[in-house]
Amino acid sequence: MSTSPQAAPDGERIQKALARAGWGSRREIERLIASGRIQVNGELAIAGCKVKPGDRVQIDGGRTVRIEGTKEPLRVLLYNKPAGVVCTRSDEQRRPTIFDKLPRVHAGRWINIGRLDINTSGLLLFTNHGELAHRLMHPRYRIDREYAARIYGEVDAAVLARLRGGVDIDGEIFQFDDIVIGEGEGSNQWYYCVVQSGRNREVRRLWESQDVQVSRLMRVRFGNIMLPTDLRGGRQVELGGDLLKELCNLVGLAAEAPTAPVRSRRD
Repeated sequence: MSTSPQAAPDGERIQKALARAGWGSRREIERLIASGRIQVNGELAIAGCKVKPGDRVQIDGGRTVRIEGTKEPLRVLLYNKPAGVVCTRSDEQRRPTIFDKLPRVHAGRWINIGRLDINTSGLLLFTNHGELAHRLMHPRYRIDREYAARIYGEVDAAVLARLRGGVDIDGEIFQFDDIVIGEGEGSNQWYYCVVQSGRNREVRRLWESQDVQVSRLMRVRFGNIMLPTDLRGGRQVELGGDLLKELCNLVGLAAEAPTAPVRSRRD
């Protein structure tokens, strides 16, 4: 029988090892441990236990997580999501998913940083670093999410003032942190709008609360990362260099970013 890592003097704390492998933030791993959902070498894991290469870690009794002896470099992908693709790892209706064509990672898995609904296209980020994903999605870091929205209907100064000031939707206050009028004219106009909370269908719900129709919606920026104009739908680019450092710095993880520049495209 393998030696339980609870008694092992060496190794890495399980929260850190699993977050690095892309299974969630350290706090999320701690909650899984407290709920009895993680086993190490056939025993329930305890907070603060250490794991090392060769240990068998299972989450919810499912697939075994491989514990690597060397640290996997932090990686971030920018993906241009087409409309009609769903943000899930598998789909019962066999619709295409955002994970279908991603490159493989040596260890762990890709984590999508937030979601876009099936009809929304544009910028979506993935990382293999659980803590980075957790911080970028957490409301307290107030990361900008900018969308280009084509609106059908009458939008006057009063509508824009309400959207900036806050709208009560089902007991919650929603608002745009910024709105800029884009191209178009009459009742079919583009607007660039920014939110920071990342709540489900937030942009659509805000516009629809004003009795107008969102005929097209595309995310064009997340934090400091802009959607490249030459990146076709369904393709991705790996980030590196200053862009990756700046992204990590937004949430206090600047030291985690690799120094070597990376920017490669894949189908």
